[in-house]
Amino acid sequence: MQRSRGFTLIELMIAVAIIAILAAIAIPSYTEYVRRGRITEAIGTLSAMRVKMEQYYQDNRNYDNACGLPGSSVAPKPDNSPTFVFACPVHLGNNYTITATGKAGTALDGFQYSLTQDNARTTTMTAPSTWPSSTLCWVLKKDGSC
Repeated sequence: MQRSRGFTLIELMIAVAIIAILAAIAIPSYTEYVRRGRITEAIGTLSAMRVKMEQYYQDNRNYDNACGLPGSSVAPKPDNSPTFVFACPVHLGNNYTITATGKAGTALDGFQYSLTQDNARTTTMTAPSTWPSSTLCWVLKKDGSC
């Protein structure tokens, strides 16, 4: 009697089905993991900008042109990351708002994080993002937790 070598079609189909099931679970989880990592990048940059804004305020007692003038402690604005655009418009007086907005065409399209002089942190989500918005904190996970 001859002994056959190799795999049967059923064995191969079972292996493919198992790999497909694992991929269906792993790929979305990995995508969310990467997205949360990019959010941390935006939040870290906003926090660093806040420190620079407060240093500027200590030196000048206002936020006038803190982000707008070359040579100021905050200017130039931080380099844009591959997934976020940071905005720090020219400010006058004792108020400022700095923002990080997700770039179109990336996994963070529709995400916007902002920070004010009072350390008020807000998250604004627009389509295509399905994450919830918050006026109280920076949303860090898809379930809306901060």
